[in-house]
Amino acid sequence: MVSIASSIVFRALLLVLTLSALAPAAHGRELNVVASSSSTGALVREVGGDQVKLTILAPPDRDLHYLQARPGMMRALRGADLVTSLGADLEIGWLPVAIRQSANPDILPGRPGYFEAAAFVALKDAHGIADRALGDVHPLGNPHVNMDPLRMASVARALAERLGELDPKHSALYIERAAGFEARVQDRMNRWRSGIDTGLSAVLYHRDAAYLLDLFDIPLLGLLEPVPGVPPSGTHIHALTEKLAGVRGVIFYTPYQSDNAPLMLAKATGWRTEKLPLEPPLKADGEGYLQHIDRWIAALSESPP
Repeated sequence: MVSIASSIVFRALLLVLTLSALAPAAHGRELNVVASSSSTGALVREVGGDQVKLTILAPPDRDLHYLQARPGMMRALRGADLVTSLGADLEIGWLPVAIRQSANPDILPGRPGYFEAAAFVALKDAHGIADRALGDVHPLGNPHVNMDPLRMASVARALAERLGELDPKHSALYIERAAGFEARVQDRMNRWRSGIDTGLSAVLYHRDAAYLLDLFDIPLLGLLEPVPGVPPSGTHIHALTEKLAGVRGVIFYTPYQSDNAPLMLAKATGWRTEKLPLEPPLKADGEGYLQHIDRWIAALSESPP
């Protein structure tokens, strides 16, 4: 009789522990969230608020295509309830390795603890071909959805639902915060549209800001990379110069891309250059993300700062 009672107690204890693992924040603990970069990290801060503890793996001045999995990443992921990424294979060279080596089954793809922003919005440039001869391409589509604030508002809604699954006690709060962020994006859109110089065109180093240009109907007339991931050549710069003759525009590139080709093209065309980050500051929340987009919009204005 004692052994039966002990067995019942053991099973009850096991059930309690299982439920605690499924909904950790409902039992008084913050959700431990790890973001691959500061863009999804900003949404986690905005939507999760005080109910989450956030760790960001990649500094905002790094190229997410080319990072390497490091021991510190595995340590952070080992105790994570949720990992967020931009997805669409942008972090494929390092994040899957770090997740596997963290030995945390709760954050494997397909589990509630794994969240890709790109899975919740329509992607541009999807072609389904994975051929290295085409350069550094993304067959699932352009993964740089963080440069589209409307798409990021949709991602915030999806993130709120996922946080609510992991922490039902605060699900309504997460939804409310995501709705507030979306309202601020919509309010900002009016201001952004009024500030855009509609006579400008653009050249990008990589198709990383293509979503933003499309959102505001800014023509993208060329890329400094002849093939994604391949450095610009003098021949390619010359061809771009001829194409841009008589057109007014801006050449955009990021802090981790070389100055040489943008400055060469600017000298040949008279176009302005703008070196801007793709990611908001490390400690950004929703407002910090919107200020990040403010900087890009200012660079597309008639009188940039």
